Amino acid sequence: MTDRIVTVTRNTLETQITITLNLDGTGVSKFDTGVPFFEHMLDQVARHGLFDIEIKAVGDLHIDAHHTVEDVGITLGQAFAKAVGDKKGIVRYGHSYVPLDEALSRVVVDLSGRPCLEYDCEYTRAMIGGFDVDLFGEFFRGFVNHAAISLHIDNLKGKNAHHQAETIFKALGRALRMAVAYDERMAGITPSTKGTLVG
Repeated sequence: MTDRIVTVTRNTLETQITITLNLDGTGVSKFDTGVPFFEHMLDQVARHGLFDIEIKAVGDLHIDAHHTVEDVGITLGQAFAKAVGDKKGIVRYGHSYVPLDEALSRVVVDLSGRPCLEYDCEYTRAMIGGFDVDLFGEFFRGFVNHAAISLHIDNLKGKNAHHQAETIFKALGRALRMAVAYDERMAGITPSTKGTLVG
């Protein structure tokens, strides 16, 4: 198995982002985005996915966090696609249910090569601290479109919006961890009857 460590930089007039991702890490993260609650959620993905993730993002936060959050999703998706590579030998599918007190979320992923997002969460409030929960949808869309994966996210229950979000991001980390894992029985084989997971 080759190292699955990549660095991706994406610069626009709105944001400048550099992400380093190691799919076979130990859950170490380092974030500098200027959006603290978002970083708290990204840390759940790293910790529970056992991914090492470093993100440096400079964005137009004087307007709001929209461009920063969306563009981190885009850049992380690009990094993920690059790190996964040709997908030979991977499990491909992953799923996880994660509870946190009264909240429960389910995330199911397919590294299909086709972007598809089904995202169902009715947060109990619009803001968590100073973070607008609408931006999570922008992050997931950016990530899915550029990672080229199918991602189903369902918050099954929850009364505390922080708990709802945290269960989603923890489950995302665990589902991705399962999907990118190697199965020795599949060594050198693409896990698809089509023989390809691109488009």
